[in-house]
Amino acid sequence: GCFECCIKCLGGIPYASLIATILLYAGVALFCGCGHEALSGTVNILQTYFEMTRAAGDVIDVFTMIDIFKYVIYGVAAAFFVYGILLMVEGFFTTGAIKDLYGDFKITTCGRCVSAWFIMLTYIFMLAWLGVTAFTSLPVYMYFNLWTICRNATIVDGANLCLDLRQYGIVTIGEEKKVCTSSESFIKMCDSNELNMTFHLFVVALAGAGAAVIAMVHYLMVLSANWAYVKDACRMQKYEDIKSKEEQELHDIHSTRSKERLNAYT
Repeated sequence: GCFECCIKCLGGIPYASLIATILLYAGVALFCGCGHEALSGTVNILQTYFEMTRAAGDVIDVFTMIDIFKYVIYGVAAAFFVYGILLMVEGFFTTGAIKDLYGDFKITTCGRCVSAWFIMLTYIFMLAWLGVTAFTSLPVYMYFNLWTICRNATIVDGANLCLDLRQYGIVTIGEEKKVCTSSESFIKMCDSNELNMTFHLFVVALAGAGAAVIAMVHYLMVLSANWAYVKDACRMQKYEDIKSKEEQELHDIHSTRSKERLNAYT
């Protein structure tokens, strides 16, 4: 009894949805956690080595944008935590365990609508995560350029290389915020662990966004298979209803004729 119960419970677990949920949670955790810390490191680098300060008043500067991105990260973490749970619940409702408990009819009537809705929603989220992945690659590219300049400055003696924040749109054209290899702040920045750590945090955040995209694609495959399953189950249920109805009609006809023959003989 206990062994059969365990086998039944294991058979009711939606393993495909479980794998996609684990991948989604891992990707979102990497993106949100590493992205948040990388943004904090970026603020310290801008204030320490580029001598940038927050603008007074309600002016939107790079620091305000970073704060907005942090709040967006909080929302993304909470939203996809709930969304992963909803997709797991949807996966359980299309397994054999729920089918045995509630029957085919309730699964097919509710499951078709739920699966179709989740397919559309997951497709939109997949496109959104593709955009997030592309956007996250921008700071990776900028930090890679900065890391390359630091490396070339140590390899090539006498090279005067500069990094101007205006070319990345971080500051306006009228402001001149740049550091060169000949300056002391640039040497301190290249020697600090903060630059290396922030660069690698952005790389991990980019990998997390890519993992979330893969999870969305996995969910699309799972949801499409579930939708096909409940659609076939609905057709099978209609076929069984028609078949049982015809059998009942044939049985009634046969019973009626038997009674007529018996009455005629009597």
